[in-house]
Amino acid sequence: MPKIAVIQEPPVYLNLSQSMDRAVDLIANAAGKGCELIVFPEAWLPGYPSFVWRLTPGSGMGKTDELYARLLANSVDRSKDGLRPLQEAAKEHGVVIVLGYQEVDGSGSSSTIFNSCAIIDADGRLANNHRKLMPTNAERMVWGFGDGSGLNVVDTAVGRIGTLICWENYMPLARYALYAQNIEIHVAPTWDSGAMWQATMQHIAREGGCWVIGCATSLQASDIPDDLPHRDELFPNKDEWVNPGDAVVYKPFGGIVAGPMHQEKGLLIAELDLAAVQASRRKFDVSGHYARPDVFKLHVNRTAMRPVDFTN
Repeated sequence: MPKIAVIQEPPVYLNLSQSMDRAVDLIANAAGKGCELIVFPEAWLPGYPSFVWRLTPGSGMGKTDELYARLLANSVDRSKDGLRPLQEAAKEHGVVIVLGYQEVDGSGSSSTIFNSCAIIDADGRLANNHRKLMPTNAERMVWGFGDGSGLNVVDTAVGRIGTLICWENYMPLARYALYAQNIEIHVAPTWDSGAMWQATMQHIAREGGCWVIGCATSLQASDIPDDLPHRDELFPNKDEWVNPGDAVVYKPFGGIVAGPMHQEKGLLIAELDLAAVQASRRKFDVSGHYARPDVFKLHVNRTAMRPVDFTN
């Protein structure tokens, strides 16, 4: 039974190098407690751009541009081996890491940020990278659209893992694409929280017959650095909980195992019995004996979409 740790600590907001150092330290701490799977929330590197919800598109556009420039400068470029410190930490400690981060495509325009989620196996290999298919509402001011190339469930040292980011978990076809790949551990890095989100996590555990891990960044206004542009306008209440975290773990076919960890910082630790996955699907296997392929059929395009192809 793999032991997991959900990270409910904030990054060093919009500072990639210091946040990366903090991530490596948190990984070492969790590994020291015997954890084999370590999960970070959505956009943890270098911090979820909550300013998109706090500045209006008209009056705040110039301010958004300024904040976007800082976000872009602190996003991860995989073409420059930007995940290497985490891959080395995974290999050093023999742990699997699932981490939400903001990615700039250095092999392309180097100007669009993607909301991505990496699965790093215990040998340091990048097992999967998924870019959020559909940024929600104001998020479209800072993030581009992902494609289906990351809709994979992958074998890791702790089991078969798949990820959907935040409100992708409300997309029935995206969920089904993962269910059909024998998912054992469904990880849902998010910025959402509260009872409605927890109900969604429980629904997925029941629908997919899999373990479900939901996690958002536990963040207070006091965690935001003083040098952030427009800080006082964006976060005027120093005592505000910008996000309460609410890390939670549900077992296959529903039922809470750990959490929700509300307005706290630290690690949420649980053990996952993977044998419960197939056992739960005896009753209801959504992509197996409940599938009815004679009536319903899903086609998933997992081709990586590139805006330009160069030939010599």
